[in-house]
Amino acid sequence: MSIFDISAVLLGLSAFFGYLNYNFLRLPHTIGLVFIGLIASLAIIAVDTLSPSSSIAEKLAEGMVQVDFYDTLMKGMLCFMLFSGAAQVNFTAFRGKAVPIGILAFFGTLISTFVVGAALWSLFSLFGVEAPFIWCLVFGALISPTDPVAVLSLFKTVHVPAEVEAKMAGESLFNDGIGVVVFTAVLTLAVNSGSGGEAISAGEVGVLFLQEAVGGALLGLLAGWVCYHGLRTLDDASLEVLLTLAVVVCTYAAALRLEASGPIAVVVAGLFVGARGGVDVSEESRDYLRKFWTLIDEILNSVLFLLIGLEVLLVYQRLDHLAYAMLAIPVCLFARWLSVFIPLTALSRWISITPGAIAILTWGGLRGGIAVALALSLPENEYKSVILTVTYAVVLFSILVQGLTMQPLVKRLFTVAA
Repeated sequence: MSIFDISAVLLGLSAFFGYLNYNFLRLPHTIGLVFIGLIASLAIIAVDTLSPSSSIAEKLAEGMVQVDFYDTLMKGMLCFMLFSGAAQVNFTAFRGKAVPIGILAFFGTLISTFVVGAALWSLFSLFGVEAPFIWCLVFGALISPTDPVAVLSLFKTVHVPAEVEAKMAGESLFNDGIGVVVFTAVLTLAVNSGSGGEAISAGEVGVLFLQEAVGGALLGLLAGWVCYHGLRTLDDASLEVLLTLAVVVCTYAAALRLEASGPIAVVVAGLFVGARGGVDVSEESRDYLRKFWTLIDEILNSVLFLLIGLEVLLVYQRLDHLAYAMLAIPVCLFARWLSVFIPLTALSRWISITPGAIAILTWGGLRGGIAVALALSLPENEYKSVILTVTYAVVLFSILVQGLTMQPLVKRLFTVAA
């Protein structure tokens, strides 16, 4: 199928499934799309099981393979969704929280990566499964960052105290960029160790981090400044939208060329434009830009979460890995709790921690499409299959179970805390 055909199918299914969810299930929109996509996939698999000659699932899986999930998300959709999310967050709530957000994003990701890797390696060893520690660490690196798309979409239906929301939003916006850097470094180690290549040193990892994270932040500041000053001199809503679109695409493309972090670059640019542009842009222009980027965000979110639901067609033949997936879910939750508890406990001597914040940050740290994209980007080897299956199971649990139970948890915690 051509790109146009694939786009038509995905947009058509997103609209149809969205209609079904709105009129019948009434789940939050993105969660509803994941759920209906999953049910549709399972129904197709059931038909194939009852009538093997039909091969419907196999044919559809071949079509799904044509959608390069990694390139579609990481080199296409993500830049628009991150800019939209960053530009529309409550920047006032971010003030004074740069330190806890930075510590959660950086140290939290590292803590979770090593806890997940060590715990999974220990469980595999307990069950007699030979899995190199470095490949368990690869899984820890790709599953540890919370997904900003999933977390920000959660805030559209779940309302938490402003201070907790600021920490969750800020952490999720930045730790995916940090997580990709950690993932890249660990994957390089894993591939080199398996092929007998030269291992990278700690110094090289540090240079990689500086180039990706700091380079991305500086590029984002420059792009945000250019966009902001461009918006100040314009009074044409359509041209202002075109300017923001150009800044997002050009910034992300430049980051990829310069080997800096594209996600961090567009997040910083979005925060800069959202904080400064709201002051010096006319009310009409603000409204136009907000509605445009909200619409872009909703459309891309719909397609992304639909794809997550349909991706089961690519992993359903790996049911022998299901037991590992069930083990990985509590491991990832425990690692997430530690990655929140340790930094916030250490910071509690200097800043106040909202009662219930650790529980909300733990349960609300959703995983999403970025983890699936990173798992799909792994080189073909004997470990990719199990990592992909386990990743998909953790992401589904995160979106369907954690996402749907956040509202009652928030009500219970903050009612008790009050």
